[in-house]
Amino acid sequence: MSETNYSQITPIIEDLAKKSQKASYINPELYSTYNVKRGLRDINGRGVLVGITDISEVNATKRVGDAIIPCDGELYYRGYNVQDIVRNQSADNHFGFEEVIYLLLFGQLPTEKQFTDFKKLLSDYRSLPPNFTRDVIMKKPSQDMMNTLARSVLTLYAYDANPDQTSPVNVLRQCLQLIANFPLLSVYGYQVYKHYYENGSLILHNPNPALSTAENILHCLRADSSFSPLEAKLLDVCLILHAEHGGGNNSTFTTHLVSSSGTDTYSAIAAALGSLKGPRHGGANIKVIQMFADMKKQVRDWTDEGEVKQYLSDLLDGKVFDKAGLIYGLGHAVYSISDPRAITFKGFVEKLSREKGYEKEYALYQLVARLAPEVIADRRKIYKGVSPNVDFYSGFAYQMLGLPVELYTPIFAIARIAGWSAHRMEEISSDSKIMRPAYMTVQPHRDFVPMEDREETSLQED
Repeated sequence: MSETNYSQITPIIEDLAKKSQKASYINPELYSTYNVKRGLRDINGRGVLVGITDISEVNATKRVGDAIIPCDGELYYRGYNVQDIVRNQSADNHFGFEEVIYLLLFGQLPTEKQFTDFKKLLSDYRSLPPNFTRDVIMKKPSQDMMNTLARSVLTLYAYDANPDQTSPVNVLRQCLQLIANFPLLSVYGYQVYKHYYENGSLILHNPNPALSTAENILHCLRADSSFSPLEAKLLDVCLILHAEHGGGNNSTFTTHLVSSSGTDTYSAIAAALGSLKGPRHGGANIKVIQMFADMKKQVRDWTDEGEVKQYLSDLLDGKVFDKAGLIYGLGHAVYSISDPRAITFKGFVEKLSREKGYEKEYALYQLVARLAPEVIADRRKIYKGVSPNVDFYSGFAYQMLGLPVELYTPIFAIARIAGWSAHRMEEISSDSKIMRPAYMTVQPHRDFVPMEDREETSLQED
């Protein structure tokens, strides 16, 4: 559609959109009237049980006698506490994300030989089809890297000699290739975007087979391919903590939902990417970074508790930043007292802040982490505790690493493809049915009216 034609029909579309919006509106009170769990969650934020998984577990409560009370959050991968997984990574040049991928896919921690063989397999798969970068990534680059990533995934379908076969062996092969290539698809997509839209130099490094996923991201992204051991270690920990988060998070549930129809791997993963792209899911840390940027402009003394507290109050009142009335990075759909990912990640972020000279910024983050729950509790009725989530720290970590904002959500996808793949394997390997949840219809029945007898009504009369 040409730009001229688009401008001519805009008033028509605007009018039709108002009609569609009015016809599509559901009164929120009806959810209570009919006891429908809006968003598949109860009033305490607990998800409605829709399936069974063996892959991961998210805990935020514990039973004491007959009562269920909030507790420090816990996250388990295949029965292993993720904090133990990170804590037990050796201090040498060992990187744990590949180990977590193996654990999620195969249910066990690998032996040394299994781990060596698996890393070699991923390295062998870490190459795009001939001319794919030129013919796909470099043609009509998108300004959004998640769209670039999704388009690349869907296009890889055409390069697969057996794309629609959904046997476990074929799906596993497809998943491993996608896991291996997500860093290349993401970073190359950004480099091309930077070249065409920001007039930057176009530098595309080939992946180094001797490097881990985290190291290869930094190697391919930076012009000089250099990075410190702490930078790579922090990014590796970030990938571990984002690799999986239960079957009910929006993008993973999307993977189950779409996979249950029997569709191909590329379509299922592209659908998950579309879900993760949303600012309520994978894009949340960008809002945190933007909020802190505004805060640092408006708060003169970052150490003044009163001044910081006033800014947080103004956030809730919708007076500052995006005027949405939200403090970003605080609270979670499941966790209340603490997010174990945030607790684990915080120590690595503190170390990097010292290496990079961001101590004042880190102190501000810590001050907000302490004051924000108090401000929220004083101002609003909440059904469970509020604490910093992993997005509160991840954007700050990426900022210190010098990563472009355009790659924040794709890095989330580079990690979460491990969990999506495990859940897709679980869906096709189990005796599952196509998912078809029920919706209650509240539209009353009407008698059909012949066209010559219909009267046009305004939006006010509808």
